[in-house]
Amino acid sequence: MNRQEISVEKLLNIIEEKERRIAELEQQVQWFMEQIRLSKRKQFGVSSEQTKIEQINLFNEEEETHNLAISEPQKIEVKAYYRKRTRLTTDKLPEDLPVEVIEHKLPEKECICPECGSGLHTMGKETRDELKIIPAKAVIVRHIRHVYSCRNCEKTSEHTPIVKAEIPEPVIKGSFASPETIAHIATQKFMMGSPLYRQEQEWKQNGIEISRQTMSNWLIKACEDWLEPIYEEMKKRLCEHEVLHADETVMQVLKEPGKAAQSKSYMWLYRTSGDTRHQIILYDYQSDRKHIHPEEFLKGFSGYLHADGYSGYYKLPEKITVVGCWAHVRRKFFDAMEALPKEKQAMSNAAKGVAYCDKLFHLEKQFALLCPENRLKEREKQSKPIIDEFYDWIRKLNVLPKTHLGKAVQYAQSQRKYLERYILDGRLEISNNRAERSIKPFVIGRKNWLFSNTPGGARTSAVYYSLVETAKENGLNPFEYLSWIFSQAPNLGKPGYVSTFADFLPGSMKIPAKVFIPQSKRTEPEKYAWEEDE
Repeated sequence: MNRQEISVEKLLNIIEEKERRIAELEQQVQWFMEQIRLSKRKQFGVSSEQTKIEQINLFNEEEETHNLAISEPQKIEVKAYYRKRTRLTTDKLPEDLPVEVIEHKLPEKECICPECGSGLHTMGKETRDELKIIPAKAVIVRHIRHVYSCRNCEKTSEHTPIVKAEIPEPVIKGSFASPETIAHIATQKFMMGSPLYRQEQEWKQNGIEISRQTMSNWLIKACEDWLEPIYEEMKKRLCEHEVLHADETVMQVLKEPGKAAQSKSYMWLYRTSGDTRHQIILYDYQSDRKHIHPEEFLKGFSGYLHADGYSGYYKLPEKITVVGCWAHVRRKFFDAMEALPKEKQAMSNAAKGVAYCDKLFHLEKQFALLCPENRLKEREKQSKPIIDEFYDWIRKLNVLPKTHLGKAVQYAQSQRKYLERYILDGRLEISNNRAERSIKPFVIGRKNWLFSNTPGGARTSAVYYSLVETAKENGLNPFEYLSWIFSQAPNLGKPGYVSTFADFLPGSMKIPAKVFIPQSKRTEPEKYAWEEDE
């Protein structure tokens, strides 16, 4: 009897262990299926993270309780409404372009009426405009400096004074590189993403033999002499602001001392916030991702710093208050939703998490045109209750920690202190989208040139990207801006030239009109990352 009882007990234990193992394997299968679905979406699907409001709208009580029999009251005022931008062409030719007129006339002998044989006269004209592109032309600018002496002193004196005409200093001594040449090479690489070897081929097509090594030397030398002092002035100006954004991305440097060629290095980005009149964007190359780098870079800064969830930012000094990014929260819930089968996405908890985030972002669009003080009041009134409701909701969720939804919930919970900080000041933003958008040109460029050869080259790239992106953000033409810098900086302090490196910064009254690009007035709020067309 005893033996039978023991054997039954063992059998029950075996069954229990098998059931536990089956449940564990089912969870693993579910996890692997999620990974497969996400991998397929990233590889073959649309990269946009847009969602359909009608699909996951959790705030539709009005729609569910409507009554068509009741007449609608007359509306007096309509608040901001943002229409989804369509893909209509907005191509426009500049009005100040020179016009080449080609008239097409019938030969005089053909100006005869086909009916009666009388002569024809011009009764009207049809016009068609075409944009004609003339490939870039290279010319040699030969500076001839006249040297003067006194004939009388040559005859009567032992010493003959020699007077030379004024001549501008070159951007690089002993080189035939002009300011325009270096500016062209720089904008082609750091704005258009064209590596030096491609530019070398382009020069050859025009019959000019300039090696990529020579172009690299020009870029580095011009950067060291003239751009780095401007970069340092921008850095000082940047740290004077009270609200900044930061981000970082990987890069590869082949000849980094003490590191393998395949190891990761990092390009850090720091920039001003949206309420800044004159924007500053700075890149900073470092060999690793340690928190000491932003701490050193922002030594003179005190205020709010928008960042992602990287823990290194939380080790910064107390004078720097880190503000979290709701776009990262949304992305994690969105990935959790995309990992589910199509038929389960719309009504899932992951979709509900996305909807909470979308509601917060929708409110921010409504607050976009408000002053910081009023924006702060509206956030406390409308945004804070949604945030509290969101965290009450995820607190009650029972999710497995290793699933995508579990990771999204864990991230939101761990980041709560930082995510709630944007409602503390009306100047702060709900996401770090501004920094992510600014680092994107570097990421795109990296796909073309792949790596930097040396840390010095990486540092040079950081400075050029800083000048180019800062110029673009302030409505300046990068080519014209760099050309102006390289023509002015070698002659600093001379009559007719700028006096200090601070005169090159955005907002300077010394910047000539030709450097500026005509800007159309923005009529709608900025788009978030997932709303932008891919």
